[in-house]
Amino acid sequence: MRHWRHATAVVAALALGVTGCGRDDGGPGAGGPSAGGAVAEGKATGEITVWAMGAEGEKLKALADDFTRENPAAKVTVTAFPFDAAHDKLATAIAGRQTPDVSMMGSTWMGEFAKTGALDPTPAGLFDQAAFFPGAWDTTVVDGTAYGVPWYVETRLIYHRTDLAAKAGVGKPANWQELTAFAKGLKEAGGAKWGISLQPGGTGAWQSFLPFAWQAGADVLADGKFTLDTPQMRTALEYYASFFRQGLAPSQVAPGAQESGFVSGDIGAFVSGPWHMSILREQGGPALEGKWDVAPMPREKAGTSFIGGADLVVYRDTDNRDTAWKFVRYLTSPAAQQKLYDLVGSLPAVTATWQSGKLADDPLLKAFGAQLADAKSPPAMATWEQVADVIDDGIERVVRGVTDPATATREMQAKASAIGTGS
Repeated sequence: MRHWRHATAVVAALALGVTGCGRDDGGPGAGGPSAGGAVAEGKATGEITVWAMGAEGEKLKALADDFTRENPAAKVTVTAFPFDAAHDKLATAIAGRQTPDVSMMGSTWMGEFAKTGALDPTPAGLFDQAAFFPGAWDTTVVDGTAYGVPWYVETRLIYHRTDLAAKAGVGKPANWQELTAFAKGLKEAGGAKWGISLQPGGTGAWQSFLPFAWQAGADVLADGKFTLDTPQMRTALEYYASFFRQGLAPSQVAPGAQESGFVSGDIGAFVSGPWHMSILREQGGPALEGKWDVAPMPREKAGTSFIGGADLVVYRDTDNRDTAWKFVRYLTSPAAQQKLYDLVGSLPAVTATWQSGKLADDPLLKAFGAQLADAKSPPAMATWEQVADVIDDGIERVVRGVTDPATATREMQAKASAIGTGS
């Protein structure tokens, strides 16, 4: 999965410890006067090392080769490794001051790693913030300063069986009331065992739940303080839990069961990202063709969905800051963004890339592009992994009927406040 949730968190103590290890001792690449400053004009020169993960990391060399063809005096060495190893590998490199020049970074990790002092602030004037989806750019901003730029993005829509919806006489849901009716119709008249799958409980449940919180007008943080115990948050958790209480959604979904259940018609709908398009085409084959579609998230006070993906960062210990940032700038050019999509199907963070080709013509891809205009990420904070665990636990307890939304949000607020934001 491409949402970057990691089972083990590096605690805030790591961030505080590395910050105190001489990151502000001045000198080239150590957070001195050049940090956040201008990048020299002209061609890139010299060598840089780049770390990247997953399919994007495996294909990054092709983009690096394009860059060096345009900048023949530069050399880019790419190291690719699996997603599962990424978080700890980056944390270890930062702690030991053995960082690459550039790396790909999970968007929800930005707050944690920026607090270590290891990241170079984004150079003023080098990137046009307006060229990126707003929610994607926000993932790079920590305490008012951008550290890096978005590289690729993903968001979530409602996958649904159109044949079952037609049988039930229900259309794409526009709001919460219609989403409930949609799930009921798919189950009771459409013949699905479950109207919708929301994948609750355990690690990563916050990604399913937070869009409903944002739709209700709630948020995780306001003015530096947690806001997990508000009427809006309780309303969202009550609504989310209603799907399980009414038997419309399964309380547990085994790995792979969501896809197979959707193909068989046992699951009428589920919420997920663009990677599921290829999975459904592969597993469903010709028999499923024309029997499914995607719908935008329902709108209450807002119609917000989750935005994930990856950012690109430059490290303050780099010995070749100019070329590092020039490579990042190249990777976020429309041409490179289009090539990344062609190579691995990663959705571009630069909006101009969506204005031509398959991204502009394919109705499913266009739906994801439209949703990206209203998509958010959790606030960038050093302690997000720990706070996410607290939210996950509260969601699971409500879904299982162990506690009620009011008690759960009160406990979430108290525990998150005790953890703090790491600021």
